[in-house]
Amino acid sequence: MNLTPERLLRWSVVFAFAAASSALWWPQPAAASVRIKEVAAVQGVRSNQLVGYGLVVGLDGTGDQTTQTPFTTQSLNALLQQMGVTVPSGAGMQLRNVAAVLVTAQLPPFASPGQTIDVNVSSAGNAKSLRGGTLIATPLKGADGQVYALAQGNLIVGGAGAAAGGSKVQINHLSAGRIPEGASVERAVATPLLDGDTLRLGLTANDYATARAVAEAINLAKGADTATAVDGRTVRVRVPAGSGERVAFLADIENLALELARPAARVVLNARTGSVVMNESVTLGACAVAHGSLSVTISTTPMVSQPNAFGQGQTVQAEKSDIAITQQAGALVSMAAGVRLTDVVKALNALGATPMDLLAILQAMKSAGALNAELEVI
Repeated sequence: MNLTPERLLRWSVVFAFAAASSALWWPQPAAASVRIKEVAAVQGVRSNQLVGYGLVVGLDGTGDQTTQTPFTTQSLNALLQQMGVTVPSGAGMQLRNVAAVLVTAQLPPFASPGQTIDVNVSSAGNAKSLRGGTLIATPLKGADGQVYALAQGNLIVGGAGAAAGGSKVQINHLSAGRIPEGASVERAVATPLLDGDTLRLGLTANDYATARAVAEAINLAKGADTATAVDGRTVRVRVPAGSGERVAFLADIENLALELARPAARVVLNARTGSVVMNESVTLGACAVAHGSLSVTISTTPMVSQPNAFGQGQTVQAEKSDIAITQQAGALVSMAAGVRLTDVVKALNALGATPMDLLAILQAMKSAGALNAELEVI
């Protein structure tokens, strides 16, 4: 084929158009984004903790032992007196079917009188099991001492147990239960949703970049100067005056998508379980690590010293203990700098250390300046 300059130019245009078309039709990877509702919430609109003290009755002989929990007897006497029943002071009460309990619940925001909430019931004495019990009407109070809900109902205990002849078998926990929709709300808690012409959004984490991204997303959707980042955890938003318009406004902005910057480098260490979790921002500088383990083994062998057949001595039993200390040599391992999470994982795996050993290694690397991350021990 004779490619003249005109034909060459024509084929270049065709190839360029085909490449542009394939780029438009080829599926592009979606950018990772979150909604505002997942990183922020209206300040002041939150749940409140409720707590109460009550009695669970109807137990099958698994209640409190009154000799060790006298407050159970006192509580039942007070309850009976309210119902017009007087118990003689000298009467010995064996309350095997009654248990003193603490009742807790979460009062959600905007809860109105008449609505129901779930409650958790936990034994306050030495009851063996709350299975099959019924909670007597128990007022639930807030931090201000006011009654906000009233709880009553049959318990659901997710466990079982049996005991006989000194043997005992138990599955799950028997001294705590739950009553779904077991409390009725008696009083509502005021919220600042309709106060003033501005609201504050509280971020779940202190991050200036996230606060700026939230303010920019709201201003782009609702107009300039609608939102202002006050600090790394608070964004002030101007909202409409009417309650219906304000709810619609919040429904719109909480579903706005925003692109988040990379989080601060952090490594979380759980000293109890040996778990190590790190995010994608963790980087590693070049360093050399040597780690060896020290183990102490103690073995005890029983020995018997027996006298001769015609001797006057006595047989004596003794123990012989052997103690051995073993120290494994740790070779010096050179770890290259890693700028990605996969590089950091490969470098740590090259040490061949257990998760419990990594707790000490990461802390030492942080002290040496080779680990570019913040350590948090939980």
